[in-house]
Amino acid sequence: MLVYKFGGTSVGSVINMNHVKDIINTKGKKIVVLSAMSGTTNALVEISGLIKVNELSQAKHKISQLHQNYKSTVSDLITDKTLGNEVSSYVTSIFDALMNAASQPHSTLLHNTIVANGELLSTFMFSRLLQQEGLKATLLPALDFMRIDRTNEPDNFYIKQNLERLMNQTQDSDVYITQGFICLDADGQITNLQRGGSDYTATIIGAALEVEEVQIWTDIDGFHNNDPRFVNDTTALSHLSYDEAAELAYFGAKILHPQTVMPVRSLDIPLRLKNTMAPNAHGTLITNQIHGEGIKAIAAKDGITAIKIKSVRMLLAHGFLKKVFEVFEKYETSIDMITTSEIAVSLTIDDTTHLESITEELEKFATVEIDDYMSIVCLVGNQIIYHPDTPQLFQVLQDINVRMIAYGGSNNNISLLVNSSDKLETLQKLQRYVFEGDTFEV
Repeated sequence: MLVYKFGGTSVGSVINMNHVKDIINTKGKKIVVLSAMSGTTNALVEISGLIKVNELSQAKHKISQLHQNYKSTVSDLITDKTLGNEVSSYVTSIFDALMNAASQPHSTLLHNTIVANGELLSTFMFSRLLQQEGLKATLLPALDFMRIDRTNEPDNFYIKQNLERLMNQTQDSDVYITQGFICLDADGQITNLQRGGSDYTATIIGAALEVEEVQIWTDIDGFHNNDPRFVNDTTALSHLSYDEAAELAYFGAKILHPQTVMPVRSLDIPLRLKNTMAPNAHGTLITNQIHGEGIKAIAAKDGITAIKIKSVRMLLAHGFLKKVFEVFEKYETSIDMITTSEIAVSLTIDDTTHLESITEELEKFATVEIDDYMSIVCLVGNQIIYHPDTPQLFQVLQDINVRMIAYGGSNNNISLLVNSSDKLETLQKLQRYVFEGDTFEV
């Protein structure tokens, strides 16, 4: 059995949905995880925001606009009259519920319920498209089996038991369609796996069923060796290890949700990234196997804030770092990079929700300096810290103001903190040196 996941762009139009139908129309059982159609989740988030600030007329106008878009899509997608009527009725029921939500008091639960409708719409429409084309397709509601626990981790036992139960009820099906992203929390309320979570859904399902392979289909042919949005002539990587892929995903490679590799790596289930618009391209295969050494890829993560924590009491004192980390733990704020000296600690965060409170706590025992508009540039590859060409990187970047360097914490990753205004130049210089053969002359 295979698990396929298709992102919003892949199901973003009638033409693309038919591409997806052709891709999965192969022998063998498979589970297909779908995101919402591109643009839908953003529209639903906007609608929720308008309800929150009591702009109800604008919210209802947006709902009506989105409904019209879906009516047009259904008309073009489903030509069978009976199935077309069924899909139209379902779509209308969703938008009637959204109109009703616009009259309800706003809450986190209401927001999550509104946003979940994107995946509900795309999967219902696509399942009926497959049935129209004669495929044995069954819709498996994710809310009937996908749940997280009180630590926001997948409830793997619950997921496995309920997913297998549902599939056993329809054993004659060849294709099972389900929603990515959405799930229930430990109290049975609608929540989600955060933006990009459909990738995570796919590997959670893959691990629960111990499938042959999980495939993530998107609009680019795998991981590239640099960010194609900022650098020309990037190339796709044919193979990556789980460690390399996890580093790239966390530090900015948008093609993959950072948590995606976690469920499948311990079971050694291959994860393949493919391009919906170029299905014959190899894509990127992610496994436990290591291919080559040295720098394979570069990624960048924006929205970084650097915090410098300085205290003369840190000198020769034990327990200082413990106090620092306890502050960040208290406010549930993760740290990306950290460097230390005798009297200072510099670290970075990408979530500034509690920055003011964190600063106030730290200032009780240290002076604090904040720098925002920073970016982390991450270089990834097996054993790169031992590669003979790696030290030259710092000469290549001698004209860039590198604020922090994380070197040696991982054999597979070197991270550089730069001003966001220097990110583009940094990526381009590294591209020329690492992948285009430019030499550095002293």
